[in-house]
Amino acid sequence: MATVISNRPYHIIVFGASGFTGQFVVEEVARNAKEGPSGSMKWALAGRSRHRLEGVLEQAADSLNKPELRIEVDIIVADVSDADSLAIMCQQGLVVLNCVGPYRFYGEPVVKACIENGAHCIDICGEPQFLEGMQLEYHSKAMVSGVYVIGSCGFDSIPADMGILYTKDHFKGTLTAVESFLTIHTGPEGGCAHDSTWQSAIYGFADSGSLRKLRKKFGHQPLPVVGAPFKKRYGGCLFFSKEINQYAIPFMGSDRSVVKRSQRFLYEDQKATPVQYTAYVGVGGVWSLIKLFCGGLIFWFLGKFRLGRKLLITVCILNVYPVYSLSHLPLILQMEGTSFRLTFFGEGYAEGTEPSQGRPNARICTQIHGAEPGYVATSVTMVQAAITVLNEPQFLPVKGGVYSPGAVFAKTTLIHRLNKHGLVFSVLRF
Repeated sequence: MATVISNRPYHIIVFGASGFTGQFVVEEVARNAKEGPSGSMKWALAGRSRHRLEGVLEQAADSLNKPELRIEVDIIVADVSDADSLAIMCQQGLVVLNCVGPYRFYGEPVVKACIENGAHCIDICGEPQFLEGMQLEYHSKAMVSGVYVIGSCGFDSIPADMGILYTKDHFKGTLTAVESFLTIHTGPEGGCAHDSTWQSAIYGFADSGSLRKLRKKFGHQPLPVVGAPFKKRYGGCLFFSKEINQYAIPFMGSDRSVVKRSQRFLYEDQKATPVQYTAYVGVGGVWSLIKLFCGGLIFWFLGKFRLGRKLLITVCILNVYPVYSLSHLPLILQMEGTSFRLTFFGEGYAEGTEPSQGRPNARICTQIHGAEPGYVATSVTMVQAAITVLNEPQFLPVKGGVYSPGAVFAKTTLIHRLNKHGLVFSVLRF
């Protein structure tokens, strides 16, 4: 099994660069190449079709006014169905940014190839079953090879995971519990969805029983509850949130599971106080609520059957995700008009107060805000995660392994880097 070797041809390889998200990641790497080790970065594009990759490179060179990309950036042909091509790709790079999803179908061969060939692997997966399955299967192997496999480095779930750490760092005392509320703001052109994310939601819902079985295999003991137990709002159902002045529901993404994995690692490795965490998402007013109810009912019914799942995926491809080019004007206008806010409400015990003594007596409110989450913010978080791995190996866990973002980046300057690139962390009030 190979170990990570620093003198490889490329610092970063963007795998799946011709996909829609991959194109955003390519442009983000190009913008930030000077942030690589020693102020430069050698990088390459990888994917199945050389012709399409050349088109992506040409488009990036034109849109960023960087004609030098045509000469300086190389192309590697690799396919998830061809293990030899993945091995050759991984042997050439220090970090592979894997943009090929849904990860439950296409992610494992890349993880396996990275570990066997000594390349760190970063993905933007929001699928708990894949993320936890890779940890169960490959953590020990990655430790031996010194490879860091870091999942969920997109909008799922770097803002939530690093937001908890940011809130904890700014809390004056012992932080014991946090609620987060996500709100998405769209412009007159509306919002946009992602095909792979939609497919992941469909298959994740259909296979939720497998996730429960998978978690039992870890044999984890429950994390200790420090201070007063934190209860879900209204039993974890729909409610009107005064904090964001709209209706909210539990967030169905990977944030809560990712944060819990990070909290477990930090507790077991560094004896840090674990933070209880619950995530919600705002769904708007009454009319939005009606649309959500109707859509959710259809999703719940069709998601139970194979034919229904195929229908849901087909509808998405035909109506939500019809283009694969960054030059498609309506989609670009949608993204330019979209932003997010992720607000954290934390509670705990002030300095000098023992958490075992009564109810929490101190609070804090922090927030992260940024651009369109699915593509713009995701490409920023993914690329900055890679740059942090390249520049700050001394602050990563001592051994390689399969980690969540908070477990790997707790001691790094990732939050500072994100602040510089449009994901703004701030304390609203104590």
